Amino acid sequence: MSDIQIDRAHTLGLPTARQHARLWADKAQAKFGVECRYEEGAEHDVLHFSGNGIDGQLQVSADALQLRASLGFLAAMFKDQIEAKLRAQFDDMAGASA
Repeated sequence: MSDIQIDRAHTLGLPTARQHARLWADKAQAKFGVECRYEEGAEHDVLHFSGNGIDGQLQVSADALQLRASLGFLAAMFKDQIEAKLRAQFDDMAGASA
């Protein structure tokens, strides 16, 4: 297995970060068929995702996004491309203004 870790600080606050994470999950489900389950919490949320060779979770807090994902054998062959795409998405998300 190959792993991806992405940590991004942000100044969005939890409600806006939650909104961005849910939008990201909707796009992942629609475009890649990834199954997502979102759990809201008082201090942070956790988005669990799985499918098409990737399993992981995104922790969403008032000031940070933390993605941890494991790639299956076939997806691992494209790790660099997958990671670059995810990093760009999370850079955009962390830099978005409310």
